[in-house]
Amino acid sequence: VQMVADEQIHILPEDDEGLERIACMLGFADAAVFAEAFRAALHQVERHYAALFETAPELSAGIGNLVFTGDVDDPDTLQTLQRLGFQRASDICRVIRGWHFGRYRVTQSAEARERLTELTPALLQSFGQTRRADEALMRFDEFLAGLPAGIQLFSLLQSNPALLKLLATIMGAAPRLAAIITRRPHVFDGLLDPALLTELPDRAYLSGRLAAFLEDDRAYEDVLDRLRIFASEQKFLIGVRLLAGSIDPTRAGRAFSDLADLTIDAALQAVIAEFALRHGRIAGGTVALLGMGKLGSRELTAGSDVDLILLYDHDTDAEESDGDKPLAPSHYYSRMTQRLISAVSAPTAEGVLYELDLRLRPSGNKGPVATHVDAFEKYQRKDAWTWEHMALSRARAIGGDQALCTEAEAEVAAVLALPRDSAKVIAEASEMRTMIEKEKPPRDLWDIKLIPGGLIDLEFIAQVAVITGKVEAGRRITGTAEVLSRLAPDFAEVQVRQELCDAYALYLALTQMTRLCITGVFERDDVPPGLSDLLLAVTDLPDFGVLEAHLKETSQKVRKDFDLLLRAKRS
Repeated sequence: VQMVADEQIHILPEDDEGLERIACMLGFADAAVFAEAFRAALHQVERHYAALFETAPELSAGIGNLVFTGDVDDPDTLQTLQRLGFQRASDICRVIRGWHFGRYRVTQSAEARERLTELTPALLQSFGQTRRADEALMRFDEFLAGLPAGIQLFSLLQSNPALLKLLATIMGAAPRLAAIITRRPHVFDGLLDPALLTELPDRAYLSGRLAAFLEDDRAYEDVLDRLRIFASEQKFLIGVRLLAGSIDPTRAGRAFSDLADLTIDAALQAVIAEFALRHGRIAGGTVALLGMGKLGSRELTAGSDVDLILLYDHDTDAEESDGDKPLAPSHYYSRMTQRLISAVSAPTAEGVLYELDLRLRPSGNKGPVATHVDAFEKYQRKDAWTWEHMALSRARAIGGDQALCTEAEAEVAAVLALPRDSAKVIAEASEMRTMIEKEKPPRDLWDIKLIPGGLIDLEFIAQVAVITGKVEAGRRITGTAEVLSRLAPDFAEVQVRQELCDAYALYLALTQMTRLCITGVFERDDVPPGLSDLLLAVTDLPDFGVLEAHLKETSQKVRKDFDLLLRAKRS
């Protein structure tokens, strides 16, 4: 059409002669054959379009009056909102009127507002079903405020009821995730990936995504910001998978841990390169990172801090680095570690990558932040306390030089296998648990880590079993659940072992979901109803009262088993 008159038009000729000419240019026998093919193409596009975008009426039919025009609240609309579960109906009317008046960039086009008008009933129904309708809609309003113009959000939600339900769940039950999507609206794009709920976020998947995200040469500060963006987005998407039930709490813990491994190692590589620009390198110098705590056991949650130990090695005759500002090896690696702490934990415009904790290093806060591998080996064999060897049972190399990582893991395994006085270890572990109970009493039943028979009891049982050789033979494992499942028969009978495994599965499910959805303390009397529903779903229990009774009964069983394994055996 544009070739005929050399014009930028998209209209077919209205006269028969002109249409015949176009048909011939396109290779059709005549205008009639062309018209038939053209109509068939139009009908096909219409069918596909209808399948995508014409499901809204079924979503929103028959819920009552909803009028958001003018400046005065419509009485029938207020009643409809209250019936849907909104407590502050007048405030909700004001917010929605703002949408329709085009207050935000995403609602400034007439088409966007038209789609929003069609979608509003379904939105209100979905938010009402969260049982914290007002909070959910207000978070959605904050989300809209940050969106750019041009995004086809409302058409996408209108055509995808499952996506709308998921977004409503995030807004109503998961304030932590809602804060991420509000602060970084582009993570919403990840929800549109058809493979999101079927593609498992394993290490290979995350590694490939990270490599693509960091490709091209970038400035040091840009790399650190990109790592923060990537980690935040992937935490969100891992969380959404857990929320939707496409991965279980154990797999979520592994995914969160793999993400931390990859991004912290990438930060380390950036720090090493940047540090060398000024201070050069140490001859034969290498670095290895040991992940401790929940990172080492691959049980991180969405809100976990990260425990690390940095080890280094170098040629024995190396006296200082070869840069413009040379440093002695110990000073060099201490300074590098401080730079790593800043690279990972210092807030930038993109937030924090992870909060780092290095207190599990040799000599704790009194020792250097970086430890020579020989000093580490000597300390663990001669000076470490029982609790330090218990903590070491979860150590795992997560980044740095591969050869040094292999050496460090071999040394950790050797230290854990050293002969020990089992009765002495058990007595010291029992005393430590008693001291923790006195110094950090649990707030309530939902303080799952600290309650008698809670996570600490399970972790102590597993760690004592590892360092006293009471785990069935096989490859070295760091995960608490795996250790509990392989407790030696002469240490824990089958029934006890099963009780401990069941308890850990329950605690992990509750911890993963609560840390995913909320920041800070879990307040029993202020739980979002949507979160209550998620906790019931992840534990497969019928109501919250049954869940609390089950949690209490489980903790009592674990305390009984703890007393049997770590107190009755003290003698």
